[in-house]
Amino acid sequence: MTAPFDALFATYARAARARDVEAMVALYAEDVLDFDMWADWTHDGAASMRTMIAGWFDGLGSDQVAITFGDIRTWPGPDLAAATAIITYRGLDAAGAELRSMQNRLSWVVARRAEGWRIVHQHTSAPISPETTAAIFHRPPA
Repeated sequence: MTAPFDALFATYARAARARDVEAMVALYAEDVLDFDMWADWTHDGAASMRTMIAGWFDGLGSDQVAITFGDIRTWPGPDLAAATAIITYRGLDAAGAELRSMQNRLSWVVARRAEGWRIVHQHTSAPISPETTAAIFHRPPA
């Protein structure tokens, strides 16, 4: 990984594990546009992201979430950069045992702002089975 993504990926995973809505929202620019793969087609702006993130964390119940990023590709630039990754979400019980997991494809575009690098565009997706039209949440082994 290359800067600025090292810090962004680490903060995202840490904020999710801690269920820290404000730390997660701080990753995003005020004018962020998110193409989400879940219920809402888009989240337009940091306030919309805050609502979505708070709902995600509240929906976890007593479970924890552990996040890892793989297959990272970056395109650095002086004021605008992009990255793609496979993000793995693992739901854990209070003892840390895995309850479930899923993977998403992730793309981030980040911009250098006065307060530092912020995500200005996020896109998450999963492929769809042509036979069932169900989302495929785990990448097949290579």
